Amino acid sequence: MSNLPKIAWIGLGIMGSPMSENLIKAGYQVTGFTLEQDKLDRLAAAGGTAAPSIAEAVRDADVVITMVPASPQVEAIAYGPDGILENARQGSLLIDMSSITPQTSVDLAKAAKDKGIRVLDAPVSGGEAGAIEAVLSIMIGGEQADFDQAKPIFEALGKTIVLCGPHGSGQTVKAANQLIVAVNIQACAEAVVFLEKSGVDLQAALDVLNGGLAGSTVLTRKKDNFLNRDFKPGFRIDLHHKDMGIVTDAARNVGAALPVGAVVAQLVASLRAQGDGGLDHSALLRAVERLSGAQL
Repeated sequence: MSNLPKIAWIGLGIMGSPMSENLIKAGYQVTGFTLEQDKLDRLAAAGGTAAPSIAEAVRDADVVITMVPASPQVEAIAYGPDGILENARQGSLLIDMSSITPQTSVDLAKAAKDKGIRVLDAPVSGGEAGAIEAVLSIMIGGEQADFDQAKPIFEALGKTIVLCGPHGSGQTVKAANQLIVAVNIQACAEAVVFLEKSGVDLQAALDVLNGGLAGSTVLTRKKDNFLNRDFKPGFRIDLHHKDMGIVTDAARNVGAALPVGAVVAQLVASLRAQGDGGLDHSALLRAVERLSGAQL
């Protein structure tokens, strides 16, 4: 029998499925729950155990990991008679890897403490590719001792693993990450349209740009999306819209001005309003194309 902690995984979406599978590959016993039967079947095929409910998934777990879209979903799975806090055992560790508001994380940690459950907020960056390759950047908020206990789990999921401060700090850093990513994608999208309208070989231009100061992980990861107009979702516009709301609200609360971020937040919102919310966030290119006269 393995001495590794038993893990319950709640939320098996684009990110959650490959992440849970990487834990199985690392030797962890993973019991999962999600709303989609095909995702449960995928977990079982990878060597995990599908549970019929949150309560069943978390009952015997040493560590509960959640990866759901937003604050309302975290609250829905955490609270109430069928939720994590009522059914996980005392002394267990809850790691929320969703991207939510910092205040939601703070409130969850407080409520969990009253139940004898420890909490880390641990959102990630790297998208679907980073999840599959186990090279995610993981930004964590919570207690040092809990971080130390969870570090081997994080090491099976990512490469850059940093405790950023107390509860909510991981979410604050993730909000800043999403600000940088959105602005970067927008700049890349504008460059692509500019280059194409100028008659430049786009492949050659992006290759040389990515080798200089304009290069970035965003350009590396999204270059083919731009070249091929392939917007299969790795990270949906709908989710980035949610994240831009988080960072603009949080910045307002602390008195930080985000002039460029506010503009990009509106561009993300406009793309969503035009029916592109289910596309990858590299589809910001479509918004620039429309503004530049293209009929899409």
